[in-house]
Amino acid sequence: MLRHVIAPTACYTKASNDVVRHPRLNSDAKILLLYVQGLPGDATCKPLSELANKLGIKGRAYQKAKGQLIEHGYVHERRSQAEGGRWLTNQLVANTPLTSEQALPLLRATAPSVAAAPPSTQFPTVGEPTPRTAGGYEPVEDHSDKTTPHPPTEPEPAPGPAPHPAPGSAPHPAPGPAPEPPPKTSTPPSHSPTRPSQPPTPPPQTSTPPPQAPAASRAQLARAERVLLSLRHTRRELSLGVAEARDLAREAVKWFERGASEGDLRHALLAERPQEGIRSAVGFLRYRLHRKLPEPPVQHQPCERPPLPELVECSAPGEPHLFRPTFGESVCPSCCRAADETEPEPLPWRERFALINGTPAASPAGS
Repeated sequence: MLRHVIAPTACYTKASNDVVRHPRLNSDAKILLLYVQGLPGDATCKPLSELANKLGIKGRAYQKAKGQLIEHGYVHERRSQAEGGRWLTNQLVANTPLTSEQALPLLRATAPSVAAAPPSTQFPTVGEPTPRTAGGYEPVEDHSDKTTPHPPTEPEPAPGPAPHPAPGSAPHPAPGPAPEPPPKTSTPPSHSPTRPSQPPTPPPQTSTPPPQAPAASRAQLARAERVLLSLRHTRRELSLGVAEARDLAREAVKWFERGASEGDLRHALLAERPQEGIRSAVGFLRYRLHRKLPEPPVQHQPCERPPLPELVECSAPGEPHLFRPTFGESVCPSCCRAADETEPEPLPWRERFALINGTPAASPAGS
C-alpha cells in the first residue's frame, strides 16, 4: 500500500489515535466526537443531540453512538435543578476517557449557580371564615327519576279569614258530605229522540311477547349461524355480518333437519367457486342453500315377517319331541343327521355286482 500525506496548515482537528483506532466505537461515535472537538468555544452551549442532527445522525443511530461514548468515558452527563424548579442536564465531552470522579468537578464548575429561592408570601383567602348554616330548607319531591300517574304535589294555600255574609242575604250552608246518587233502575226504551251516547273506551292493548323458539330449534340456529360466520376464514369474499348470518341460518337449519352435518353444509357452500367471482355473499349463499338442499330422508317401512310354522311331532323312532318343519318334512334335522351317521358302510363293488347278478362273489386273488 502506498501512502501520500500532506499535513494541513489550517482548519484541522487533532485527533487522537486512541479515538480513531478504538475497536469498540462505531463510525458515528468517532465522527461525532471529532466534530465536537473541532467546534469553536461559542458553539459548545448546544446540546449533543442538536450537534448530531447537523451531521445526519438521528434517532436510533444517535442513541447508540451516545451510549458507546458514555460507556467508554468520552461523554458524561449530570442533572441539576435550577431556580424555579427547572431541571437542567449538563453534558461534558472529552477527547480522552475520564472516570466519573474525574468528570464530576468539571461538571460542577460549568453548572450554573443555583440559588435557593425564599419561600413565597402566603396571602389569606378572600373573606372571613363563617359558621356553617343549616335549617330552613324544605325538601321538594323529585319526580325526574320515576314515572307516576299522579301529578306532582303542590303546596297547599294558606287558610285565610272566612268572608262575612252580606246583610240581608241567606247564609250559605256549611259544606257537608255529597249526597249519594240514586240507584239505577231499568226503564223501557222510549221513542223520544235522545242524544247518542259516547262509544265505550276500548281497553288498552298490551303487546304480547313473541313466542320463543324451542330449545332444540335455538340450538340448530346457533349451529347454522356458527357455520356461516366461519366461511370468512376460508374465503374472504364470503364474509357475513351477524344480522346477515342470522337471516340465512333459517335456511341452513333445513339441512340439519334432513340429516346433513356441519361438514356437509360447509363443503356445499364452498365447493365449485364461480369463475366470475362473487358479487354478493348473501345472495350467493342463499342460492346455494336453496339449490343444493339435500333430499329428505326416506322412511323405510318395517318389513312383515312371515308367520312361523306350527310345531309338529317328529316321526323318527326314539323319544317323542316337537319341531318346526321348514318345507313340510316330518323328521327333524337332528334325527336326519343321526340316521346318516348310523348307516352301514357300503359293500365293495364285487359283492354289489354279485348281488345284482345273483351269482356268488369271487374271492380276490391270493386269498
